[in-house]
Amino acid sequence: MVGLVELVGFSLEGQRYALPLSVVRRVVFAVQVTPLPNAPGIVLGVVDFHGDVIPVLNVRRRFQLPERPIRVSDQFVIARSGGRMVALVIDAALGVIRCKQAAIVPVSLLMPGQDQFQGVIKLDDGLMLIHDLDKFLSLEDASTLDTALDRVGPC
Repeated sequence: MVGLVELVGFSLEGQRYALPLSVVRRVVFAVQVTPLPNAPGIVLGVVDFHGDVIPVLNVRRRFQLPERPIRVSDQFVIARSGGRMVALVIDAALGVIRCKQAAIVPVSLLMPGQDQFQGVIKLDDGLMLIHDLDKFLSLEDASTLDTALDRVGPC
């Protein structure tokens, strides 16, 4: 269908967010995170995902939400960001949401300067912010993360 967008919805602190389905590999239960020395502050550490060491990103910090330890009820969204796989800690996955492209309001029209979001969609039960995962890490954070990961090497 022309103009149809597929998103993966998730919640954090009762707020709803989404990522394009095209960047999401899967949603899994949260596991213990291994600290990564010299990583940027936005990185909680790393996990082994099918033999690959992938960074776990602190979405709460980026979205200025209250921070807390990872709970056994949390989930990880495994997704591709800037050419690498990453894990985002979320409270809960909300499933795949299909909507018309025309229903997405560009975030620049509502909140100028919030380029980490691609847009906002109005659903029957409220709003959902669509995140641009490629803009999650700054260039400096990405470079620092690459250096820290190079020191770890493959599993």
